[in-house]
Amino acid sequence: MGDDLREPRFGDGVPYSLGVEEELFLVNPDDGCQVDAREQVLDGVADPDRGEITGEVHACQIELITDVCSTSAEAVDVLANLRRTVLATGIGLIGSATHPAAAEGEATISNRQRYRYIAEQLGDALATPVAALHVHVGMPDAETAIRAFNGLRRHLPLIEALGANSPFRHGHDTGFASARELSLRAWPRSGAPREMADYEDFARFAERLSRAAEVPDYTFHWWRLRPHPRLGTVEVRALDVQSSLERTASLVALIHALARHEAESECPPSPPAEILEEASYRARREGLGAELPDADGYPHPLVEVLAETLQLARPAAAEIGCLEQLEGTENLAAEGGGASAQRSDFEQEGIEKVLEGLLERTAAGLSD
Repeated sequence: MGDDLREPRFGDGVPYSLGVEEELFLVNPDDGCQVDAREQVLDGVADPDRGEITGEVHACQIELITDVCSTSAEAVDVLANLRRTVLATGIGLIGSATHPAAAEGEATISNRQRYRYIAEQLGDALATPVAALHVHVGMPDAETAIRAFNGLRRHLPLIEALGANSPFRHGHDTGFASARELSLRAWPRSGAPREMADYEDFARFAERLSRAAEVPDYTFHWWRLRPHPRLGTVEVRALDVQSSLERTASLVALIHALARHEAESECPPSPPAEILEEASYRARREGLGAELPDADGYPHPLVEVLAETLQLARPAAAEIGCLEQLEGTENLAAEGGGASAQRSDFEQEGIEKVLEGLLERTAAGLSD
């Protein structure tokens, strides 16, 4: 097995510490049109006080990465400063999991060995860039990481529905709250892996899958949720990126609290893979209007699932200091989420208004 799997870094840092990564579209600041400005931004940005600004697979995207944080509020403060730093280059930013108006194949692939390799692997599946919000929660040891991973699996559909923020691509409404789903279904190794018996089970499984796929290591398994032994975390990768940092804070707090809850609890039986897949599909298609099936296949309104999940998460949220941000998920659900905001703009003035709204929400509060 690779060194990352046999020498995992769980326990190297503070247990239940937090890291967040957001992928954003680079755009013309006047009209929101997608631009391949990766090199211009990376050459022009000042070194941030905290966190990191890097490129992504496509030259029309940038990735903002926090350093290690304690709470979602702290992480979002770091992301806000990183957004300010990028905007200072004169390039605009849009927080949407797909660019609403860019044509298929319009973006070029970044000139980096890893990204060229990914492009060779995925081909036209990369024709439409997608942007995600990734949340890492530090784990005290490998077995706790697997317990948290197993427990978080059943929450993925709720998280996906709450975070759905990409109804448009190529200039039209896809009929999905998250059009990112349409692209990711063409990616290999992109669903939710099965429940793991223990860390050794995960390590053997990851090695076998890498061998079968002929990829270098588990970081080429683009799962929606995975243990990340190289970083000592469990990583949730299921979320669309958000335009609103307030909504980002709420979603990160939910994942942070649930990860701690599941790490320290006895997990109920995991949903069958097929039921979980169906629930995720409905979440991304219907967003906050979804009825999510339970482990036995009976559908429940999202607001009901959210209320039960918040009851589970609140004690852990109080311990890690994110209770206020956690409660914001109820406001998010009541307001309709990112997909609803984009569709509301479209109903007013078409796709140009969608881009205008995304520009405004992505930059909101950053000039204070």
